[in-house]
Amino acid sequence: MDSAIRAAAPAGEPDAPFRPSGGRRACAWLAGLLLIVPSVVAGCRVADTDAVTPVPQLLAFLPWLLAPAGAALLLALLARWRTGVVWAVAVLAVTGWYVRPYDTGLTDAPPGPVVARIEVLTSNVEFGNATKGSKGLLATIRREQPDLVFVQECDPGCASALAAEVPRTDYPYRNVVEGYAAAGSAILSTFPLRPAPGISGTLAMPGSVAVVGDRTVNLQLVHPLPPIPRGVDDWKRELGRVRTYAAGVKGQPTLLAGDFNATQDHAAFRRILDAGDLRDSATLVGAARTPSWPAAVRRPLGAQIDHVLISEDFSVRRARFLDLAGTDHRSLLVDLELHDVR
Repeated sequence: MDSAIRAAAPAGEPDAPFRPSGGRRACAWLAGLLLIVPSVVAGCRVADTDAVTPVPQLLAFLPWLLAPAGAALLLALLARWRTGVVWAVAVLAVTGWYVRPYDTGLTDAPPGPVVARIEVLTSNVEFGNATKGSKGLLATIRREQPDLVFVQECDPGCASALAAEVPRTDYPYRNVVEGYAAAGSAILSTFPLRPAPGISGTLAMPGSVAVVGDRTVNLQLVHPLPPIPRGVDDWKRELGRVRTYAAGVKGQPTLLAGDFNATQDHAAFRRILDAGDLRDSATLVGAARTPSWPAAVRRPLGAQIDHVLISEDFSVRRARFLDLAGTDHRSLLVDLELHDVR
C-alpha cells in the first residue's frame, strides 16, 4: 500500500503518522482480492495461452471480468490506493481491448463471382431433448429450410425422428452417426455428399464432402469434449485434432460447424482459425459476442461456443441465433455465399 499520509502535529511536537482508517484498509484489501482473478485471466489472454483450470473456464466469460475489475477500481479510489488504481485501470484496459467489437470484414471486396447461396444451421439439441415440439429442431428445419444441417448430441430418438419426419425428398443426403446421450451427431444436406474421414473424438465428429455445382466443399461437424475441470487436457487434445484437420484442408472450400465448446478468447480456438485460414461467420457480421450458451441468458452474459467457420471462398450475408425449446444451446443459422476464387 502507499506510504501513510502524515497529519500536521501540534506545535513543538514531532509529526505523528496518520494511518488509513479501518474502512479504507478494508477497501484496499478487497480491491486487491477482486483484481487477482481478472489479472490472471487477462494475463493468459495476452500470453495466448489457455493455461490450466480455472483459466479455460473463465476465458469463456471474459467480458464478465470487467465487473470485478470495475468494482476494484472504485474500491481503490475510495481507499486512496494509487497502486490499486493503476492496477485496476490496467486490467480494465487489457480486458476491454480484447472484448471490443471486431472488424466485421463486410467492407472487403467479394472474393469472386457467386457460385451458390447456402444456408447452414448448427444445433446442439442436448441429448436429443430439443428435437421435437413446436420450437424444436424439426420445426426449425421445416420453417427455415436450411441447405445444410449440423446436429450435435443427437441421441437414437433424435436420429429416428430425423429419419422419419424429415423427408428424404428435402434432404436426400445424410451422414448420421448414432450414439447415446451426447455422443451422436448428424449432417443433413440438400447437396450430394461424399464420405470423408471426419475427426476422431469421444463425441462423434463426422465429415463429408459436398458437391455444390462444380465445386467441392469440405464439411466437418465439430463437437469436442467441454473443458470441465478434470477434462481440460482432453478438451485441448480434441481441439488440437480440429486444428490438424483445418491445416490439412487449408486453401480448399471448407466449412466447419458445431458446438466447439470454445470461444474466440480461447487460444485453442484461435489456433484452429489460424491453421486453416478460417473466419468465424458470426464475427464477420458483427455478432462476435452474441451468446449461444447457456440459452437462458442474453448479451452481454453467456458465451458464444457454437460456430460456423468458413474459408475465404465464402462470404456471409447474415447470421441469426435461434431459440429452441429443450436445450441449453441456441442454434446458429448462417446465410452464406460460395464464390469462385479459382
